[in-house]
Amino acid sequence: MIRKMTYEKKGWFALVALILSAMVRVLWPHPANATEANLIVFNAKITTQDAKNPSPTALAVKDGKFLAVGTDEETKKLRGKETRVLDAGGRRLIPGLNDSHGHYVRGGRFYNSEVRWDGVPSLQIALNMIREQADRTPEGNWVRVIGGWSPFQFEEKRMPTPTELNQAAPDTPVFILYLYSMGFLNEAGLKALGVTVENAQEKAPPGGRYEVVDGRLTGRLLAEPDPTILYKTIGSLPPLSAEDQLNSTRHFFRELNRFGMTSAVDAGGGGHKYPVDYTGTALLAGSPDLPLRISYYLFPQQKGNEYREFVEWMANHGLFHDGALHLDHGYELEGAGEFLVWSAGDFENFTADRPDLTRRERWREDLKRVAQLLVERGWPLRIHATYDESIGHILDVFEEVDREERAAGRKGFVGIRWAVDHAETLKQANLERIKKLGGGVAIQNRMAFAGEYFIERYGAGVADHAPPVRALLDAGIPVGAGSDATRVSTYNPWISLYWLVTGRSVGGTPLLSAENRLSREEALELYTIGSAWFSQEEGVKGRIAPGQYADFALLNKDYFAVAEEEIRGIESVLTVTGGVIVYGAEEFAGLAPELPQVSPAWSPVKLFGGYYRTSEHRSEK
Repeated sequence: MIRKMTYEKKGWFALVALILSAMVRVLWPHPANATEANLIVFNAKITTQDAKNPSPTALAVKDGKFLAVGTDEETKKLRGKETRVLDAGGRRLIPGLNDSHGHYVRGGRFYNSEVRWDGVPSLQIALNMIREQADRTPEGNWVRVIGGWSPFQFEEKRMPTPTELNQAAPDTPVFILYLYSMGFLNEAGLKALGVTVENAQEKAPPGGRYEVVDGRLTGRLLAEPDPTILYKTIGSLPPLSAEDQLNSTRHFFRELNRFGMTSAVDAGGGGHKYPVDYTGTALLAGSPDLPLRISYYLFPQQKGNEYREFVEWMANHGLFHDGALHLDHGYELEGAGEFLVWSAGDFENFTADRPDLTRRERWREDLKRVAQLLVERGWPLRIHATYDESIGHILDVFEEVDREERAAGRKGFVGIRWAVDHAETLKQANLERIKKLGGGVAIQNRMAFAGEYFIERYGAGVADHAPPVRALLDAGIPVGAGSDATRVSTYNPWISLYWLVTGRSVGGTPLLSAENRLSREEALELYTIGSAWFSQEEGVKGRIAPGQYADFALLNKDYFAVAEEEIRGIESVLTVTGGVIVYGAEEFAGLAPELPQVSPAWSPVKLFGGYYRTSEHRSEK
């Protein structure tokens, strides 16, 4: 009897346990399922930038974040029925690259309309591209090359001549932009814009001119130093349709993913009005297909009315609003800049004299009024400043705003995330003032594209610490690396990393001194963790560690092992943003979502692609 009751009790308890177990499974996910990864990558040389776990071989991703980072054996235990498992083949794997200062929303808007000379090795190839594109460009449209190149990258080490442009495109208008220093129009382009010898002086805005030699227009547009003449010319070219802008943005962002980019901090830009000119990126952000995290700053377009623009934006657009529906921090309004007021803009034209802010009317009043508004409202801000002299004047205003705000019982710049952009000739005294006011500095490889002209004007002794990267790091100032793409530098981040490590221009000219160059580890950190500071995301991205965003790139070459010159040829074979594969090449080709065909049908991207490919220059997409 006792034994019988024992068996009955055991049966009852077993039944209760079974029922409770079923309830737990319904109400709470099974513990095993909670740790099953969506994606596992193993057999990799992983650079985590996490001191606690510097060099594992595998990672696991779940719900857009890193679930685990460790050995192959440990990580494979997280494999479930639905887990995608990829063999990295022993390649180098790094955190996704993050450009701290570029113009990527605008870049996407125009990408499909542009011939890109980025990385093209000879002027002859570049001119052939103009010739081929001119033959397929329909009437009413232009052939345009809008930045991203240097004459010193060419074997010929020179600019195109007017004769060469006219021979390449005798009937189709052509405009070529070199930095914000000069531009080139062929005869058909001059005719399309209605520029003649007789009206050239009248049509040129202040600070720029159409070059005339021996009574004839050469086709060169010169910024001396104001680039308005160049902005005006770009603005006169026919735009893509809204549908084509969305298509263009998709293909441009895929091109960025090709190089391992998963994030960018967008600095607005001239001729690029918010929100009407942001349509392509905004539409993509509202879809499930956004492959790049973008934090964007607002750049006023109305000279003299900047304060009013900021007031309107503040009333109608929420700071830190994320417009991406399927990606955390995917399309986020970050603050104000890089221009705050046009009267305080100093132009980085190294072929002309340095601008002097103090000669401009109301620059100080304009800047103080806008800066005070931003600080009072707690808006992050960044400001374009190339020269130490300009930085000093700007800091005078910022320090005055800070003093007045504190005197009124407010915090001033305390807690405001703010930065100086560019800072090529920044000196120690102003560096210390930036630190004291809590600012950061975003540096770009503009010198890699203009360094030869800088040396000609200011000397190699100034160029060797332009910008003073080592001094900034030694001072403990937050520093992010970037490109200033697409009109000044190329968008290829490996060119910027090459410049930081070697100190050389794209033409091979030595620029940065040995003590001002960075190790490969330091350079990569600035292009990941460093850049994240400028969007207040340093706690969630830039490292490969559990809980961080699963943004990473698997490289075709080992960045830490290849010769310095080979850094420029690095690309990604697998790029992942938020745990989603957004780019694949080699054995990973086909894993990323398929893009629609490039539009319009005559787009240069359809024929040439983007950054120059040595082995497969032409492409039909």
